[in-house]
Amino acid sequence: MRTDAPAPAPGASGSGPGLGRIGVVTFPGSLDDRDAARAVRLAGGEPVALWHREKDIRQVDAVVLPGGFSYGDYLRCGAIARFSPVMQTVIEQARIGMPVLGICNGFQVLCESHLLPGALTRNDHLHFICRDQRLRIENANTPWTVDYEQGQEITVPIKNNEGGYVAAERTLDALEAEGRIVLRYAGSNPNGSRRDIAGITNEAGNVVGLMPHPEHAVEELTGPTTEGLGFFTSVLKSLVAAS
Repeated sequence: MRTDAPAPAPGASGSGPGLGRIGVVTFPGSLDDRDAARAVRLAGGEPVALWHREKDIRQVDAVVLPGGFSYGDYLRCGAIARFSPVMQTVIEQARIGMPVLGICNGFQVLCESHLLPGALTRNDHLHFICRDQRLRIENANTPWTVDYEQGQEITVPIKNNEGGYVAAERTLDALEAEGRIVLRYAGSNPNGSRRDIAGITNEAGNVVGLMPHPEHAVEELTGPTTEGLGFFTSVLKSLVAAS
């Protein structure tokens, strides 16, 4: 297991605080932290590497919890990561308004942290799935989605084994009624998520979790589209608007 803190991603200077510093957390087992940092940089922000053992989040303006298998997915996906020192600070800051995005395993961590309701369970077909997926934007008013249009459809990759979103019926009804479903799977449901839910937000709207991987759809070279970049340009635009 890695015990050394990662070096800052290329482009993360670690200089003084300034608008557009987006922290990207690395847990043991994170796979997509570098991809998320690259997406932040391509969007025009400054990615800042955050280490799971450190409470200090280095005066960042927002945080991304990336995909992967934090702590080997032991107990439950995200269950151990929820208690890491960095998450103590992320939870505190999220509750007072800091934008936080959880992607795949990051979504699982947010649910385990009770920043988002519900849980992610084993795919209904009991197989790992990796493919390009069509999604529909249901809420374009969060800090992570303002660069999209309501009802817009985008294509980004998915890759998960425990990607089925579940919650009590009353919780699902509340998410619907309050406009807190951010994304739905369009065309087909890849994992049995209730009501085709691919991503949700908290009541305040600053915390978003999604199963698909927008950080893998930010460059034409690696594709399948650049339609995932909007999540990262959105939060930069939102931070400017709030300043």
